[in-house]
Amino acid sequence: MFALPDWTFEFHGHRCPFMPIGYRMGTLMLKTLAVPKAQDHDYFIFAELGIGHPQTCMMDGLQASTGCTYGKLMIDRQNYGKLAATLWTPKNGSVRIAIKPDFTDVLGKFEFFDFRKRGVEPSQIPEPVRLEVIQKVLNATDDEIFAVKLLPDFQHKKIPGSFNKAKCDACGEYVFERYLCKKDGKHLCIPCSGYQG
Repeated sequence: MFALPDWTFEFHGHRCPFMPIGYRMGTLMLKTLAVPKAQDHDYFIFAELGIGHPQTCMMDGLQASTGCTYGKLMIDRQNYGKLAATLWTPKNGSVRIAIKPDFTDVLGKFEFFDFRKRGVEPSQIPEPVRLEVIQKVLNATDDEIFAVKLLPDFQHKKIPGSFNKAKCDACGEYVFERYLCKKDGKHLCIPCSGYQG
C-alpha cells in the first residue's frame, strides 16, 4: 500500500481519491527522473488538467509531493481537461505521466462518484464510502494507475523573476514592473489603466 502522509489531506482540506492520485503521480515523476523534491525553483510541471473537480484536486497532490507550487511559479495548468502532467527538469530530462483510462473506468464505479455527481461535497460523503475509493488508489500499483513516457526533447524556458516595482500613479499601490501599464504618460496598475481583461 502506498504510504500517503496524513498532512496532505489537511493541506487539501478534504479526503478524496484525486489528491492522492496527484501525490502518487508527483512521487513517481521524481522517482522516474531520479531527482529530489524541489526546494527552490528547480523544476516545472505542466499539468494538463482543467478547471473543476476532480482535476484540481490532483494539482494539490502534485504540489505536495514535488514541491512545484503555484507560490514558487513552478506549476501551470494547461486547461486540456486531461488527467496527465509533465515534469521538466533542467538536467534529468522530462517525464509525462497520465492516468490510464482503465483505472479511471474502475474508479468511476465507486459509490463516492455517485455522491459527487449529485453535488454532495467530499467531506459530506460518509467516511466508509470515501475510504473505500481512497484505499483503491493507495493499494493499486503504479503500473495499474499510470502510463509513463520519458520526453528527452521536451524544452522549457523559465520566466525570470524580478523584484523591481513602482507605485501606480493613480492608486499609489506598488506594482511589479512587468504589470505596469503606461497611459497618458502615467505608470498605472492594470485596474487603474482601465484594462478589463
